[in-house]
Order: sequence, then structure tokens, then C-alpha cells
Amino acid sequence: MNNDLYAVVGNPISHSKSPRIHSLFASQTGEQLEYTAIQAPENDFAGTVTGFFQRGGKGLNVTVPFKEQAWKLADRRTERAQLAGAANTLYQDSEGLLIADNTDGKGLVTDLTANHGIGLTGRRILVLGAGGAVRGVLGPVLAEKPAAIVIANRTVAKAEALVTLFEPVAGQTRLEACGFEQPTEPFDLIINGTSASLQHDLPPVSANVIGADTVIYDMMYSLQTTTFNQWALDQGATRVFDGLGMLVEQAAESFRLWRGIRPETRPVIDELRND
Repeated sequence: MNNDLYAVVGNPISHSKSPRIHSLFASQTGEQLEYTAIQAPENDFAGTVTGFFQRGGKGLNVTVPFKEQAWKLADRRTERAQLAGAANTLYQDSEGLLIADNTDGKGLVTDLTANHGIGLTGRRILVLGAGGAVRGVLGPVLAEKPAAIVIANRTVAKAEALVTLFEPVAGQTRLEACGFEQPTEPFDLIINGTSASLQHDLPPVSANVIGADTVIYDMMYSLQTTTFNQWALDQGATRVFDGLGMLVEQAAESFRLWRGIRPETRPVIDELRND
């Protein structure tokens, strides 16, 4: 009997932890599946997706640089994918229509609340960056009903565009936009949604945004402490987390969509930390 086929698509893709994560999920749950990595040509993502499903593939994860293309390619988008403007999960429904979802925000919120015990309701949150990574998580963060979210970015107009986009679903949460240097008061939670840590760089943020109880979350992850988290520790932060848990949690949400079962994530996160 052939196992159901799943894959992650990106370019480059050799570094992806997704095959390892989903193989651990499959072993844990007893689900019979095969999960591979596919490097799609940058000019033929659509052909790669079409070919995968024509070969009987059941579901795809999508990573850079194809998340926006996946969103555009879909016949139908979930509400959270619609808001995110990007998709990291694709599958076909019973009629063969291509469905796009985005599990990144769910992954971030689950990692913060379930794995680290960080409640978001009523909190003042500073989000750094206004690119696709931030847009992809804002909806689920807003659903937790924080008191305020300040989006800080080098180009303020991009942050303002996100405020305009998400205000209709913000409810009682106050949304603001500003430059990196403007916030000078402590926040309850700071989420670094920039990719600066990958370049061992920092967004030019005032150290005053970190108070004694500020929680720091870098959406990037590393075997060592990320550049942003190390900076935060140097400013006196005591609770800093990277995005490895988010990576595993968004994968678990994709697995649930595909297989109807949600794997236990803690053993997988621990195993990846120890790899």
C-alpha cells in the first residue's frame, strides 16, 4: 500500500525542518504518510503544485518565496489565509478545488499561550516589522484580544497599511503604527517579526521598550540565542523565546487539517532542540 504523499515547497529548501517534523508527527500518531521537500523553480511554482496534486499528492506546505503565489493560486482561501495575504498550507477539497490556509499565526499564538504560558488578552504588544511574516500572524494575535498592538517598521507607511487592513477585525484592540525608534515605554510582549536576526543584525529599537516583566519573542530560530534575544537579555529581559515552537505548532496545525488528528508538539520541539 502506498503512503499518502505530502511535501514542503520552497526555494531554497534543503535547510527545511518540515520533513523531520512531519515524520516525527507520523511516527507518534501512527499515520501512514510520506513527507518530502521539493525545490520549485522560482518561475514555475504553479507547475510544481499542479504536478504534485496530479501525482496524487494530498497536501503541501509552502515556504519562501512562494507563500503569496500559493495564496493567489488557490481556488478558495480560509478566512485566516485571506487576512494573511499568504498561504503556507495547500490541500484539495472533495471537489478537487485547491484550498489555501495559513497556520503561522495559529502556531505563534499556540507557542506563546500553551507552551510558554504567556496570555495575550489585555496585553500591550510591540510588533517589529511590517512584512509578510507579520501580516501572516496579526489576525490570530488580534483574536486573543490584546489591549493594544503597536506595529513599528523602518518604513512607517507599511506599518500604517497593516493598521488599515486589520482595523476592521481589531475589535477593542488599539492598533498603532510608528517607526522603529519611536516607542520608548515598556511593553508586556515584544514580537520581532523582522528577519534581522538571520543577518546577525538588530532593528534600531530603544532599550526602553524592555521592562522588568517584558516577554521577548523572536519569530526567527537558532541553535544559539538569536541576535535579537541576546540584545534583549543584555537589556535586562528575563523571558526570551525563539520561533522554533512556532515552527512546530504551525506544522501541527497543517497536520491536523490534512489528517484530522493533532500531534503532541512538546516531544517534537524537545527533539529538535537536541538535534
